[in-house]
Amino acid sequence: MGKDLPIKNVFVSGGGGKVGTALLPQLVKAGYLVRALRFEEEINCPGLMEIMDGDLRDKTLAPRALKDMDAVIHLANCKENKDLFLDTNVAGTFYLLDETKNCGHIQQFIQAGSDARAGIYYYPRPFPIDENFPHAGYPGYYPLSKVLEETLCEQMRIQYRIPITVLRFSWVHGQDDILAHATLKGPRFGVPVWEELAENEEQKRFVSEGLDAACRMDHPDGTPGMRHIVALEDVIQAIMLSIGNKAAIGKAFAIAAPAPFTYDILSEYISKN
Repeated sequence: MGKDLPIKNVFVSGGGGKVGTALLPQLVKAGYLVRALRFEEEINCPGLMEIMDGDLRDKTLAPRALKDMDAVIHLANCKENKDLFLDTNVAGTFYLLDETKNCGHIQQFIQAGSDARAGIYYYPRPFPIDENFPHAGYPGYYPLSKVLEETLCEQMRIQYRIPITVLRFSWVHGQDDILAHATLKGPRFGVPVWEELAENEEQKRFVSEGLDAACRMDHPDGTPGMRHIVALEDVIQAIMLSIGNKAAIGKAFAIAAPAPFTYDILSEYISKN
């Protein structure tokens, strides 16, 4: 259990998501008593202390969710949804942070951040982006929400000394997700939507005939697009190393693969293998 901090009981939001599903068994295995929040999705993890149904938009959720807890791992969010992102991602995060301030017994609040807050592949970056790079989200409701969530965390830490750790995940990939993303046939995983980018007759024929192909994203000047991902296993390891770690309090960490990839190399590799 907690390496430096007296953490035993842990509340996890987003327990049924990709990261949550992989994380919950590791927390149980490590001896934590886990209350997992479920919103519509299924959670199947033996050994949990409690599965709690609820919605982050509910102002009454946080006091019930954090009762008797020592730590919070906040994973839940919605993606590109104009109607939901403020209430779910931003207000929902605030409610948990505010209850953390009010209850006084949370030893650590781990916030799932994102490299979207730094603009990642959208803007030219002539130098590596480190943890001190300022917020500069690319256009979209999801990156805006991640900037706002981190700003909330930063100010609540400064104003009320809330013990926050931010883990900024790159695009999280599990097994075969990169194939689902970079090939024409489904299942689709992430953006871009390749069918919408078909321009020449050959590309349109592949779409109309339901053929598969390795896809490549180029910038308008012809240079190949570049993306950064992170393995799901590395994300789980980062969370497990952070929880209970006193040295992680007040810090933000970039959780990413050692280097980005470019679509020209990826598409060539997939087409040959």
